[in-house]
Formats: sequence, structure tokens, C-alpha cells
Amino acid sequence: MKTVHHQIKYFCRFNTLVLVFLLFFMSTKAQQKLNVAIAGLNHDHVYLIMNSYEKGEVNVVGIAESNSVLVSRFRTRYKIPDSIFYNNLPDLLKKKKPDVVLAYNAISDHLAVVEAAAPLGISVMVEKPLAISVKEAARMAELAEQHKVHILTNYETTWYPSNQEVYKNVKESNTIGAIRKMIVHDGHQGPKEIGVSKEFLEWLTDPDKNGAGALVDFGCYGANLMTWLMDGKAPISVTAITRQIKKEMYPKVDDDATILLEYSHATGIIEASWNWPFSIKDMEVFGEKGYMQAINEKNIRARQSNKEGYEIYQLKTLAPAYANHLNYLSAVLKGEIKPKNDLSSLENNLIVVRILEAAKISAKTGKKVMLNGQVSKTK
Repeated sequence: MKTVHHQIKYFCRFNTLVLVFLLFFMSTKAQQKLNVAIAGLNHDHVYLIMNSYEKGEVNVVGIAESNSVLVSRFRTRYKIPDSIFYNNLPDLLKKKKPDVVLAYNAISDHLAVVEAAAPLGISVMVEKPLAISVKEAARMAELAEQHKVHILTNYETTWYPSNQEVYKNVKESNTIGAIRKMIVHDGHQGPKEIGVSKEFLEWLTDPDKNGAGALVDFGCYGANLMTWLMDGKAPISVTAITRQIKKEMYPKVDDDATILLEYSHATGIIEASWNWPFSIKDMEVFGEKGYMQAINEKNIRARQSNKEGYEIYQLKTLAPAYANHLNYLSAVLKGEIKPKNDLSSLENNLIVVRILEAAKISAKTGKKVMLNGQVSKTK
């Protein structure tokens, strides 16, 4: 009887310890969730972060948005309390201290987000691209340096296993030899055609808020990926042609752009459009002895010069820290990842803005714009 009593006592103690451990584990996991502030709700990519909030993957401590229609829409859909909403970011940051501010607003508003957050020691991640002009990008870089914060840019394609696989093979394994040509296709049938929100469409088709049309909206992806593959070097020159194929639908901005980037030993071709017959985000890289194509998010097509036929294969999900922007952000803020020259980095995206600005000038003047192949540096 005594033995049975001891066994019961031991069993209870064991279960108590397990329960305590589980509670500690759950508490620790909860504490690891990022506390984010959202600046703006008029970029449709905001639904990604709000869906993560709904799943309990991130803590949204505040939302800065002045449009009452948007506030009502998101409050109702995601059952968000009124106390989380603020009319502007400075007011929000007087009350809350998030780990990071995520900007989901017009590109022309990105600088104001950094100006509000950086002096408080708060890092910022904006939706692509970084800034509307080289001048504003440079100011953001100054603030990042002055206040020792991260200014990062989020691209959907950064978290594609296929793009990371191409980089690994080209830059680390040297599978296809030195890069000779890069071609990136990005875009869809058009923002109106795919049914983006009214608020998103309003600034996306305004050259003062977006900077251009398809040239900026989708040209930035190719510029980002090519700068990465070129080890953070700017191209020697940029040449661009833009078109208004649907001028009656998009009268103020281009809806098709082709951008040619000249490097010392390679050429980059960016094809950005709101006129594709379907949504597309792919990348082709030709090397001295082989070829790789990131067909889509998870599929690769490759061929070596000494082999016949293509190899097509599917990739697994990336390591957690590179699987999505929330995991990546958490790792960066903890110092586990140094973002220098990676796809989200300030260094890379300062060059992206230079390429886009040069492309706009080239398209307008009909001339090649020289960039001297210099790596963009912050002061």
C-alpha cells in the first residue's frame, strides 16, 4: 500500500513538473512573438500581417491610419479594439513602444514613417520598394545610421525557396559558372483587373505617390534580385523603355516597362508589366556552363552545358529564419542575422532606388543613364 502511495505521489509530482514546463514553454513562446506597430492600411499586402495577427503569430500593439473607412473595415474584419487605432504614427509611438514598425502605405510616405520611428530607436520594415526617390532613400539611410536602427524592405520573392536555391547554386556552389545574363519577369494582368482595393489603386496609379506604374511596382523585384546576385554592386548603366498599353485605364503611369542593366561581365533584363496574361514572378540566370530558372515560389528548372535536357525539381520550405518576414525580422532584431547586402538590407535597397530612378529618367529621355558601377554608400 505504501508503494502504491509513493507511486501516486511521484506521478503527481511528475505531472506537475510537466505542466510547469509546458506553461513556461508556452509563456516563452508567447514572449518571442514580435510586438509590431502598423503604419497605414492602404497597401493590400497588409492583409498578410493581419492574417498572422488573427492566427496569433504576432502582436499588433497599434495601427496608425487616418482613413475612417479603412479603420472601420479592418476593425470589423479582424475584431480589433478601438484602443489599438491611432490617427497618425507619432501619436501611436507616444503611447506604445513596438519592436518594429511595419509600413503598409504609399511609397511616398515611407520617409515619414522612418522619421517618426528612428529617433525613438525603433526599426522599420517597409513594403517594397524602399523609397520614392534617391534623395528620400539617402535621408532614410542617414536616420538609420544616426539612430542605429534597421531600415529593411519586404519583398514577397525574398521568401521564395526557389530564389534562395538559385543564389546558393550560383554564388556558393558555383554550379553554373560566372553569371552572364539575368532575366526577371514580374507582374500580373493589372491592378484593376485583379481587383485590388480602391485605396491601394488610388496611390498605386499616382506618379507622385508610387513614383511610376509597373516600372516601380514590379521593376523593383528584378533590381533587388540582380543587386543581390551581383554582390551588392550597382550596374554601370540603366536603359529603360516604358509603355502605356492601356492608357485609358492607367492614364497617369506606365503599365509596361523593360529595364536593361549593364554590368562589367553580365547583363540584366527586367520585364515588369501590368499586361501579363497571368500573374508571374520568375527569374532566369545564365552562367558560363549552365542555366537555372526559379519558375515560381518552389520550383526550379536547371540545365548544365554538358548535359541534355532540363532537370525540374521542387524545393522544401526554407529554414525558419528565412521562411517569412516576421521570423527574419525577429532574428535581425535579436542580432542573429546581419542583414548587410541581403535582399531586405538597406544597402541593397539603396541601389534598387538608384536603378528605378535612373530607369524613369531613361524612359523619359530615351537615353542610357550611367551609374558608374559604384556601390551605394551611406554617409
